[in-house]
Amino acid sequence: MATEDRHDLDGSWIAPQDDIALRLSKLARSLQRQDSEDAVLERLVRTAVTLVPGADEASITLVTGRHKVQSRAPSGNLARTLDELQERTGQGPCMSAVYDEQTVSVPDLRIEQRWPRFSAKAAEAGAGSMLAFQLFVEGDNLGAMNLVGRSAHAFTEESDYVGSLVASHAAVAFADAQKLHQFKDAVATRDLIGQAKGILMERYGVTAGQAFIMLVQVSTKTNAKLLVVAEELATTGSLPVRARGKG
Repeated sequence: MATEDRHDLDGSWIAPQDDIALRLSKLARSLQRQDSEDAVLERLVRTAVTLVPGADEASITLVTGRHKVQSRAPSGNLARTLDELQERTGQGPCMSAVYDEQTVSVPDLRIEQRWPRFSAKAAEAGAGSMLAFQLFVEGDNLGAMNLVGRSAHAFTEESDYVGSLVASHAAVAFADAQKLHQFKDAVATRDLIGQAKGILMERYGVTAGQAFIMLVQVSTKTNAKLLVVAEELATTGSLPVRARGKG
């Protein structure tokens, strides 16, 4: 579609909604086929770089306690570097403004004054502009999608519009991915404890309930988590006998 066809009579931009809707529909279907949290996040990042005009790299950023930054599925070294810079300097789009705004635009990192230490180092690393979208805020914890342009003013009104659509899908997919991860962890924990109980039941001729009580007693006596006790028994055939964290 020609550029002039994307503007209304008053000059406002009109999005190619049919094309975007089709691509996002394909994204949603592809995410349903992913079987891990990492696979979902990597797919989201690749889609963001492909769909959002001006985006050269992207990442999903998790911030806990308003200071610890975890870079998830960065598309390249520059995106990873920017996340590391935010944690090192203690400032940046995801460290402050994204908590209060749905979208944060950084047109030119060379002259950005909101986060001077971060901006200067980000520009030195090769970033020209950024566009960050809030995915979720839970207390002092945050999830965001970061888009990076190597040139200044890389992002336009179209970038903001398309990015917000991708971010809305990303927020839902990220929540589902976390639930999937938690479910798999819960299943793995249940299976591990089940294996440990089975060993004790066969070894000592006790019931499932009695075997579980034995695991709990060892956990308390050794000051080790129940899952750690179960894992050691399942992998080595022996229960821990020494208290943890005591000299």
